[in-house]
Amino acid sequence: MTALRIGFAGIGLMGEAMVRRLLAQGHAVAVWNREAERLDTVLPYGAVAAGSPAALARQADILVTCVLHAEAVRAVVLGADGLAAGARPGTLLIDHSTADPAATRAMAAQARAEHGLRWVDAPVSGGPQAALEGSLTIMAGGAAADVAEAAPVLQALGANVTRMGEAGAGQLAKMLNQAIVGAGYVLMAEALALAEAAGLDAAALPACLAGGHADSALLRRIYPRMQQRDFEPPSGYARQLLKDLDAVGHFSEAQGLDLPMVQAAAAQYRAYVAQGHGLRDSASISELYAPPADNR
Repeated sequence: MTALRIGFAGIGLMGEAMVRRLLAQGHAVAVWNREAERLDTVLPYGAVAAGSPAALARQADILVTCVLHAEAVRAVVLGADGLAAGARPGTLLIDHSTADPAATRAMAAQARAEHGLRWVDAPVSGGPQAALEGSLTIMAGGAAADVAEAAPVLQALGANVTRMGEAGAGQLAKMLNQAIVGAGYVLMAEALALAEAAGLDAAALPACLAGGHADSALLRRIYPRMQQRDFEPPSGYARQLLKDLDAVGHFSEAQGLDLPMVQAAAAQYRAYVAQGHGLRDSASISELYAPPADNR
């Protein structure tokens, strides 16, 4: 394996895990984050801090971003002193953020036209532990040659990497992923609430349903965490999943579609976040139905 010089912007829960994985794979990783204190989570593993996105780009052969939303992507890439300001023409940028597909297409076109940057949108699914293990699912959009060039990074982080089309296609696939995840989390919470209210052995349900039509990764992985009230440390934030569900809602409306299940899931997350739980784990939505003081 050829070691790469990677510039990584965005050290949140996922970014931290991704950087640690890339370092463990032998790559040299320089890092930048808007809140500089977050760099302390990766510097002990060998990452090197950069003072700005532009400075980060100047010392990297390939750029990676993992930030909150499309506005944050635009700021870190195309803003003043952004990655584009320091990158050499022809540099490849891989964006692991979850962002609006249309905004992604527009940013990719602008970055190429004004700065010569090549863009691959590559949102992920699986959470921080999967990133540490290199077992993420990655949905990629971009020119075929650019996605192929991104392979050393994508394959270091993901066990399932699929090019879905041109720029923005990865974000479209991630939008569908988040619709399934968001509605599925609420469904798992409601199944748990019903099982416990009825006096069923709720812990036995995943094994009981294994192999049937109801079996799924959510039932095997997320439902037990809800049943055990195991939400620390968070693997993803409730406010983030709400943001993603709202994005699905806006996109579906633009397509002339009404998606009542997605709307219902978003309403539950909106109520939960409004109670002050935006930085709780996404799976803790189950506490809308069974508060933490309930020790069944």
